[in-house]
Formats: sequence, structure tokens, C-alpha cells
Amino acid sequence: MYRATPQQHKQGQEQGRERAHGRILSRRATLTLLAAVPLAIAWELADKGRSSDTSDTATASSGADNAVAIMEFSNDGQRKGVVMVSKVAKTDDQWRKLLTPEQYEVTRQKGTEAPYTNKYAENHDKGLYRCICCATALFSSDTKFESGTGWPSFYQPIAKQNVRTETDRSLFMTRTEVLCTRCDAHLGHVFDDGPKPTGLRYCMNSAALNFIPAPATSRTS
Repeated sequence: MYRATPQQHKQGQEQGRERAHGRILSRRATLTLLAAVPLAIAWELADKGRSSDTSDTATASSGADNAVAIMEFSNDGQRKGVVMVSKVAKTDDQWRKLLTPEQYEVTRQKGTEAPYTNKYAENHDKGLYRCICCATALFSSDTKFESGTGWPSFYQPIAKQNVRTETDRSLFMTRTEVLCTRCDAHLGHVFDDGPKPTGLRYCMNSAALNFIPAPATSRTS
């Protein structure tokens, strides 16, 4: 029967301790690694959250300067000066709730109402025409004229700042669309066959307008 020498026995004990120590270190390394995984995941999620917050903040900041200059008017047509105002932006559902079906179709979907039967085609009262969507002053009765088209027509807006134009190539033709500066409501189109002094005809939809009669003192003056 083989018997280990004292020296071999001592070496075997030392090797056993080393193997045991190695197993302990291995278990410790594994546990340390496992413990670090949730921390790494949490850090990554937090970092993504910070990136998302930064992105959201940048997006919000980009919309913060969404302002336009318009000329303000009192209901009796008096200029109150140019002011900076925020653009009016609403969701499609919000516009539907605020407007009648015809107003929504015209202003938000660029529709056109029927001629001759609309609200202001034959309106000859003195007053102010405001945007039906945001109440921006758009036209004055002082520049309204009979165009024979069946739609209310004006030879100029009440202030150049309050309307803007875009090229409209719908219906296989090229026209100049007129929109409200503040809320981008479609108002109608402008043509170059109007009377003096501008030679322009702003052919508007009644559904895009809200007429504010002039005070009695203004109508009789």
C-alpha cells in the first residue's frame, strides 16, 4: 500500500487549499459580476432617460419661439399696433369641436363654400371681418366690393401682417391661396382682377369669417 511522505502530504494540503481558494475566488467573481449586471442595466436605462429628457426639452424649446407679428384692431376698426402673438395650433379633433362642419371643411380642409348662398356675399353693413378660428382681424367693410362672383370680395386685407399667401396647385390650376397668419386657416384665394387702388380681388369664404358690426356711432358717422 502506497503511503505519501510527509513532504508529499504537505504539498497535497497546500494544493488543496489553493484549489479551494480558487473556487472561492471564482464564486466571489461570479457573484460580483451578477451583482453588477442590474447596476449596469439601471445605469443604461437612466442614461436613455436622460437622453430622452434632453430630446424632449429640445423639441419643446424649438416650439417655444413659434410666434408671429400681427396688427391688432379694436372692434370699431381702430389700429392698436403690431403685437407678437403665439401661433394658434390645435388638433384636428379640437378644431372639429370648435367649428361647424362647413367652417371646418373650409378653414382646415381648404374647402370652398357654394357661391351666392353664403353668409356675407350680400352683406353691406359697416364693420370688421375676423378669422372664425382665432379672431384675428382680416378685412374691413371699407374695402369690400361687389365682384359678381357670389363670394365676399375685398381689394385688400385690413393689414398685410394678418394674412399670408401660398401657391395652390390643386384642381389642375395654379392659384394664390390666402391664409390667416396666426392660425393658418384657409380663407380663400386672391386674384389680380380687382378694382383700384390695388387691382386685387381677395375672394373669401364667408365660413372663414366672423363679421363684427361697427358700433352705432361709427355706422352713422
